[in-house]
Amino acid sequence: MTMTTYWPALLGGGAIGLSATLLMLLNGRVAGVSGILSGLWRTGTPRLANLAFVTGLVLGPLLYRVAFGRLPEAHVEASLPVLVLAGLLVGYGTRLGSGCTSGHGVVGLARLSPRSIAAVAVFLLTAVATVAVMRLTGAS
Repeated sequence: MTMTTYWPALLGGGAIGLSATLLMLLNGRVAGVSGILSGLWRTGTPRLANLAFVTGLVLGPLLYRVAFGRLPEAHVEASLPVLVLAGLLVGYGTRLGSGCTSGHGVVGLARLSPRSIAAVAVFLLTAVATVAVMRLTGAS
């Protein structure tokens, strides 16, 4: 692998960090995608800022194509019912955990939030346990 292999991920990570920093500095808000998305339907929230953020997420792959001449690779091998169930579980988990991986992992860890440190530890341990179970059962 050459260094150029890592450029897309490096640029993407930098853009995420920059956007999270700017949102915090300019709006005083945490860049948690689940909170921003759900804020589109809540009254009393800055909907224009939320809409701009979500629009940026949707346009991201198109900007990637402009920059690198192709769309990012994505391989989904799960069936539609599994994807729907997974989406519902993620939504439930973000409500239960008071945020998602972007809010806790990107901004919460940078702010040394104890709740975010605990949440990210749970995310990582759950991922490790899931992979271990899948490998032991042959489901991977």
